[in-house]
Amino acid sequence: MKRPEHRPFKVLSSERLSDRPWFTVRRDRVELPTGAIVPEWYVFEFPDWVNVIALTRDEEFVMISQYRHGLGQTCYELVAGCCEQGETPEQSARRELLEETGYGGGEWRHFMTTSANPTNHNNLTYTFLAVGVEPVQEQQTEAGEDICVHLLTRDQVRELLDADDIMQCLHAAPLWRYFAQNVKDDL
Repeated sequence: MKRPEHRPFKVLSSERLSDRPWFTVRRDRVELPTGAIVPEWYVFEFPDWVNVIALTRDEEFVMISQYRHGLGQTCYELVAGCCEQGETPEQSARRELLEETGYGGGEWRHFMTTSANPTNHNNLTYTFLAVGVEPVQEQQTEAGEDICVHLLTRDQVRELLDADDIMQCLHAAPLWRYFAQNVKDDL
């Protein structure tokens, strides 16, 4: 299918309002292709993100759970993190899986690319599918992380999706795509 016509905004001015880790925001004054002026368009600037659908040789999903302060809930999630400077998205995804779970190896491929919100986020999320991963070291979490590792069956992951218990949309979307492509008979 053909992509839509590219109609970018013209940036008339730009001002950085915050330049903190996890909260870098700029305010742009923009002119739309229609000629309309929008005096305040806010953009959150983040590094690119990665996440991993990781499956063991026994076809168990390597998932994590951790407390998410914004919602005040402990959530099931895919392994995920930020792309570090100098790393490719795949290198970042492999590093995050190893650090957060101790799992590595397997066969890897890029699975999909999404945006949290293209209206006001400047980054992308790269999802990788890693099949045949296995434990290769101890979990090595950072000081600000409290992560529990879970090995879940296909049915358990599907149950979490059906119950809206995977709250992170950048994790739910790739999992739904995985199930749509690999388990068509029980959707």
